[in-house]
Parts: sequence; structure tokens; C-alpha cells
Amino acid sequence: MTNASSVQTKALNHTRKTIGLTLFLGWTASSVIADAGTKDETPKDAEAVIEEVLVYGRKQQQGGRVFSASEGIVGYEDFRVRPIQRIGELAEVVPGMVATQHSGEGKANQYYLRGMNLDHGTDFSVHFEGMPLNLRAHAHGQGYLDLNFMIPETIATVAYAKGPYRADRGDFSSAGNMAVELDERLDESFIKLNAGEDGYRRLTAVLTGPEEDSNLLAALEITADDGPWQKPNDTHKINLVSQLSKRRGDTYIEATMLAYDNEWSATDQVPQRLLRDGSLSRYATLDPLLGGDTQRLALIIQAENKQLSGSAYLSSYELDLFSNFTYFADDLVEGDQFEQVDNRLITGGALRYGWQLGENLNAEIGGDLRFDDVRQADLYQTTARLRRSAVRQDQVQWLSAGAWGQMSFRATPNLRATAGFRFEGSNFEVNARNPKNSGSGQDSIVLPKFGLAYAFNESVEIYYNYGEGFHSNDVRGVVATINPLSGEPVDSIPLYATQRGQEVGVRIEDWRNLFFTLTAFELISDSELVFVGDAGSTEPAAGSKRYGLETALFLSLGEHWRFDINSAFVRSRYTDVNDGERYVPNAQKRVASAGIEYSSVGHGFDMGARCRHFGNTPLVEDNSVRGKSTILCNLLTTYAVNAWQISAEIINVFDREAADIAYWYGSRTASETMVIDDVHYHPVVPRTFRLGARYAF
Repeated sequence: MTNASSVQTKALNHTRKTIGLTLFLGWTASSVIADAGTKDETPKDAEAVIEEVLVYGRKQQQGGRVFSASEGIVGYEDFRVRPIQRIGELAEVVPGMVATQHSGEGKANQYYLRGMNLDHGTDFSVHFEGMPLNLRAHAHGQGYLDLNFMIPETIATVAYAKGPYRADRGDFSSAGNMAVELDERLDESFIKLNAGEDGYRRLTAVLTGPEEDSNLLAALEITADDGPWQKPNDTHKINLVSQLSKRRGDTYIEATMLAYDNEWSATDQVPQRLLRDGSLSRYATLDPLLGGDTQRLALIIQAENKQLSGSAYLSSYELDLFSNFTYFADDLVEGDQFEQVDNRLITGGALRYGWQLGENLNAEIGGDLRFDDVRQADLYQTTARLRRSAVRQDQVQWLSAGAWGQMSFRATPNLRATAGFRFEGSNFEVNARNPKNSGSGQDSIVLPKFGLAYAFNESVEIYYNYGEGFHSNDVRGVVATINPLSGEPVDSIPLYATQRGQEVGVRIEDWRNLFFTLTAFELISDSELVFVGDAGSTEPAAGSKRYGLETALFLSLGEHWRFDINSAFVRSRYTDVNDGERYVPNAQKRVASAGIEYSSVGHGFDMGARCRHFGNTPLVEDNSVRGKSTILCNLLTTYAVNAWQISAEIINVFDREAADIAYWYGSRTASETMVIDDVHYHPVVPRTFRLGARYAF
């Protein structure tokens, strides 16, 4: 038997065992729950359901409605007392997700999910009030996803789904997707001030004017932060968001405007060898002139009734980013600092229509349109932020259209089947500084989706899902003929990198206040090549295969206590490569998080504590170098009396020295004579204290 056959056989046996385990667990749980239900049926159950739907998103009944076991919804009450160091960690409400940072507090986070290093968003999509946030043909990286403009106090729900199973989600969604909605009916207006160590200051003001059939929401956030770095972050961030909503009969319409501006300095990752020999301190930098500034403006309009919903958006975006990861590896005199500039206008919209074809048959169709007018996607070689030469100066016009449809059929009172498809088409044009890298093209793709769900009873449901998805590659790599730095010929890449996924899972919910999911999944990618904005060229990579197990548990202990724990165990390997080079760098094998919360249910003491485990990971294809595991714990406590609330927060409670992120590559400092391969990492912040005061009116 060949090694490939052996791997396939093991994977097949693994899948069979998992399906058997899931069926057994579902059957056993349904029997236990059914038996318990006959012994404890009280009228208060109805009241509990109403409270859960309105307050805790994780306790909202999902069985009978969702497509898969790995879908869910999180409400603001679920993370109201959740300690968050940076807004990008809001994505960690998705079980198994990790959001880290390796360069400043204005740059998009680095995301990890289902054993995938998502870079800055390549296979994880986010929609904010219906507007897609991932940026295509971005100067820094394809699918660039910056969440820093969000104000967590204004968010009502975060709905998420993992895997390529939803027909209404297209580009960048194969590992997962997330939809963020603002709270149209905030209970009160308030002003809040937070301050902490290392120059941390945050002012938040939220005004709301709820009426019987309309509401006005306005929020302001101003943040300043230096961090523990030898070269202070000097972060200055301003966020503004306003929303006007109107409800008339069955029709609801809202208009949302947002403005975001951020300027910061950055400390990039540093080589481990300099920390080991003591020549560089933990929070030092080898280039003190890194950082950037970014702006975003957007107008979003949404409307819906019982059958039809639609959205339209217009957004402008700018980024000017300075980085230096290799110091003097390429140029011992001028250094390797570089600048990336992105300037674009994005417009688009979406429609969705659903109707019932019969007593047990429902249909839904939809479509979306998007146009990216990228006026600048530039890369410059710089010294001390002064431009020496232009590597790339590109303009991109990219029009895409998606159409989808799905039908849901209830074959029996307990069995549901869903089948759908998604069509995606793109037309693009690239105008490059070098005419040899200019060009235009078009392409399209059709993706099937399928799902089964069987409900043992009202609390236990099992699922099987299959779907195909994709992420688009940067069109500059699609039309490129030469490497912009070396001038050597390069092969073009396909526009779409396709992926295929399947999973089986079980959901247990609303049984003695327990909500639990177990999911076994597989995700196969045809290629992991990416356009590297730092070099202005495409980096080749083989296809890959991932499979693993995920769990998510949420438990209410009485009226005051809540507990959750999430875990993911994933095996990630390249396919069609030598056996000794099958490991996928930075592919997480093990991720776990746990949190406990206490709520006084009104005025009084609230507390939230959370720990996250980030397992060790291969940094090179032969697994000869591995990044170390990390465990971080944060704590938030609040005390409210009348209109006042005070808070105390501790980041990195146990003051652990660990890496936020680690890479393996070659670099050279000004005093070194050769390029040295080494681990480069960005440390987590030390134990940090923050205090806050909030006044509601």
C-alpha cells in the first residue's frame, strides 16, 4: 500500500468512526433528554425561552433552522463582560478562532481557524450590516480584513458559520464567515472612560433615541495607546458610527454611516537569536520608523419585509503602511523597509427573496454585485519612510457578481434536506506601472451545496454537510508575466482557488441550560498560493487537506453564572509534495478557550474571566522547527450602582512571556555579515491593568 493510500484509508476510517460517534452521541443524548423532559415540565419553560432569545445569543434556539452544527449566533450579553485586549479579538466569539497581531494596533489582525493560517482574512469573510469587509487586490494581502473600526458596545449580534456550506456567502468564506449587526434598540445612552498602563486611554459615547417605530443610534470612540514597546505605539484612533432605522408595518429600513481614522507606530516581530544573547530587549525594535495610517468611510442602506430583503453600500478606504521584516537582508546600506499604499472606492449591494412552495418545501434565491475601484495598490522600497524606488504601482478595476439559490425540503417531521448552488463571476482589468504586468480577464465558477439534518427531538439534532467554496486570488497575479523585483518570467495563477468541505455534527441545546456542539470536518484546498503584497509577487504553494474535531459548550449555572469552553483539534498537511515537506507552516493543531462569567442581573457586581490556549505549531514544511504554545488569561470586573458603573480589567493576568505570533525566515541586522534563518516573533503584552467608569443617562 502506498503512503498516499494509507493516509486516505486512515482518513476514511477516522471519518467513519466520527460519524458513528456522532450518531451514538445524538441518539444517547436524545434518549436522556427525552426522559428528563417527561420528569420536569413546568410552565416557566416558556418564560425562559423568551429571555434567552432576547438576551443571550448563544442560547437562542438554532435547531430546526440552521444548516450545520458549526453555525451559531452570539449576542452582546454574551461578551458584555468579556475581557478584550483589541477589537479584532471580537472574532474569537467564533469557537476555534484565534486573532493575533504582529505589527501595531492599526493593522488588520492575523486570524487562525480550522487549522488555517488565514493571514489577514484570506478564507474568513466578515459582513458588517450587510457590507463585505474583506478587500480584494489589497496592497498588503488578498482578502485584507480590518475590524478596528467597530465599537463593541454598539453590536447586537454576531452570527457565524464555518465551512463552505452556505450558498449566500461567496469569496473568502471557505473556513468560515461572520455577520455583525448593530443594536437598533439600545436601552440607554452612556459615556464611558477607560485608562490604563502604557498610555492607554479610551473614550466612548453612545447616544440612542428609541421611538415606537424608529430609532437613532450614534456612537463615538477615541482611543490612544502606547503599549509596552520601546518605541511607543502612539496609536490615535477615532471611530464614528450612526444609524437611523424606521419600521412601518412589515417593512424595516435602516441607514448606517461610519467614519474611521487611525494612525500608529509599530514594532514588528524580532529575531529570537537577539533576544537569546541579550543584545535586544523583549519589546525593542530594529526599525523605529514603522507604522501607518488608515481611513474608512461608508454608507450602508438595508431594507426588508417578510419575503424580500436588500442592501446597498458605498465605501472609501485608504492605507499607508511601513514595514520591515528582514532588516538588512536585501540591502545592507539602505535597509529593507518598504511602504504599501492602498486607496480604493467600493460599491455594491445584495438582494434576497424567499417563498414557500408547499407545506414542506421552501425556496430562497439571491444575488450580490460588487465593484472595487482600486486607485492605488502600490509597493515602494523606502529608507526612514522616504521612497527610494517603486516596485509596483497598480490600478485595478474588479467587478464581480454572485447568484445563488437553495431549496429546503422537510421529508419527515424530523428530517430536513437542503440543496443549493452559488454562481460567481468576475471581470477585471489591471493597469500596472510595468505594462508587462497589465492585462484584463474574466472567469466564473459554480459551487454546489448540500445538507441533511435529523432532529431526534426538540433539543438534539445531527447534521451532514457538503459544499464547495473558493477564495479569489489577487488579479495582479493572474495577469502578471514578470517578477517586479527580479524581472524574471513568472507563471500566471488562476483567479479562483477552489476548496471542498464536508462535516458531520451534533447539536444539543436548551437541555438543563446546556448548549453543546460536536463537529468533525474535512477541508481540501486545491492550492494555497497567495499574492504576497510585501514582495509584489505570487508565492507558490501546494494544495492541502485538513480534518479535525471541534467542540463548543455553553452552560448556564443558575441565574448568575455562565461557563463556556471551546476546542479544536486539526491535522493539516500539504498534498502532492514530498513526504518530508507535508506540514503546513503556522497551521494550528490545537486551539482551546474557556470563560466563566458572573452576572448580578441588574445593578451590582459582574465578572468575566477568559483563558485561551494556542497550541504549538510547525514553522517549516519538514516540522523541524516549531513555535511554542501560548496560554493567556484576561479578567474583567464591573460594579454598577444607579447610573454609574466602574470596571477593572487585567490583560495577561499571569504575566506570561509568550509569542503573539511566530514565523521562520531569514534576516540580517546591520551588524551581521550574512542572512540567518531564525524564528521571528512578536511578544504578547505583559500584565496590564485598566480601569474604567461609565455613566448612563
